[in-house]
Amino acid sequence: QVHLVESGGGLVQPGGSLRLSCASPGSIFSIYTMGWYRQAPGKQRELVAAVASGGNTKYADSEKGRFTISIDNAKNTVYLQRNSLKPEDTDVYYCNAQQAFLPEYWGQGTQVTDSS
Repeated sequence: QVHLVESGGGLVQPGGSLRLSCASPGSIFSIYTMGWYRQAPGKQRELVAAVASGGNTKYADSEKGRFTISIDNAKNTVYLQRNSLKPEDTDVYYCNAQQAFLPEYWGQGTQVTDSS
C-alpha cells in the first residue's frame, strides 16, 4: 500500500502563490506517473498536471501556463506550483500515482481556497 500525503493547501490571498506538496514512499517516482488533480463540489476530478517517471510533463489544456509540476527525488516529493492565484483556483487538489498494470493511488486531498 502506498500512502500519498498532501500538504500546502489552505487560504490563499488573491494574486498570491500556491505550492502543494505530495510526499510518497521512496522509489515510486521511478515507476509511477505522478499527477495532480482538482475537484470542485459536484464535479468530476480533473487532471491539472502530471510528470512521468522519465521526467516528461503533461498539462491539461486549460491549465497550461498556469501551473507547474515538479519532482524532488531527494525528498520523494512532487510539487504543484501556481502563482497569481485566482478565485477559480479554489478546489480540492489530489495527488495521484498511476502506472499501467499497477495499483493506482490517491492522496486524501488538500483544500485550496481563495480568501477574497
